[in-house]
Formats: sequence, structure tokens, C-alpha cells
Amino acid sequence: MTRTMGVALTACTPPAKGSPLFELGEDEIEMGVGIHGEPGRRRAKMMPANEIVEEMLGPIVKDLPYKDGDRVALMVNGLGGTPISELYLLYGQAHKRLAEQGISVGRSYVGEYCTSLDMAGASITLVRLDDEIEGLLMEPEEIPIRVF
Repeated sequence: MTRTMGVALTACTPPAKGSPLFELGEDEIEMGVGIHGEPGRRRAKMMPANEIVEEMLGPIVKDLPYKDGDRVALMVNGLGGTPISELYLLYGQAHKRLAEQGISVGRSYVGEYCTSLDMAGASITLVRLDDEIEGLLMEPEEIPIRVF
């Protein structure tokens, strides 16, 4: 039900190491990077936001696959060093691209939910919604806590 992909514009610098986990040129991005700085699908030249979103959404949508008529929760997560205005720019592009494919956004989340310390970049996550999942997202305070 959930698919995600990240893009790094810079590497993160873990405090214990004191230096970046990897190096990117000023004109490079790491497409498909992992939350802990794991290598991505490919290294690419910097591109406009709409192209970054297209390159991230393409594999996400195809993998489940999401299809015309689906309702999704769309999350644009900052990786720690990305201004909120840039996250909203990515969100707007993703929302537009999904609408063009007949996929409607029922819930949206934009912010820093899971960061990679100071990494500039973002991840896009889609969750296919059904009545149960959407209900749980709408009223999370009513989820019963189970003790095991």
C-alpha cells in the first residue's frame, strides 16, 4: 500500500563521523537515496523540481501499481536541510502530476517527519487509501493501543 523514494542534494554529516557520508558535486543529486545516506538508483545532474518529481513519482506509481481512480495520502518529507517552501514546491508538482494520472490526493503531509540529520533533499511517499486506512489517518487518536 505504500511506496517511497528520496533524493539528496547534499550528504548528511553524522556527529560521530564529523564529515559527510558521501560527496556530491554542486551540480549533482543522488536519486533514490536511502534515509541513512545509502546510495541511490543513480547520480544525476541537478534538474528543475518538476523533473525531480517526475523521476521520483514514475517508479513509485508503477511499482504498486497505482492507477486511475486511486485515492492516496501524499507525503513530502524533508531530509533535514531543505526549506519548507521547497518541500511545498515539490508537493505542488507531485499533486499536479498525480491528478494528471487520475490519482486523487485524500490526505497530504508536508514537513520533516524522518530526517537524515542535515541532508538537503526530500522523499515522496504515497499510500493507497481505502476506507479503513483513511479513517485511521483522519483520527489517529482513536487507534486502540495494544499491549503485547
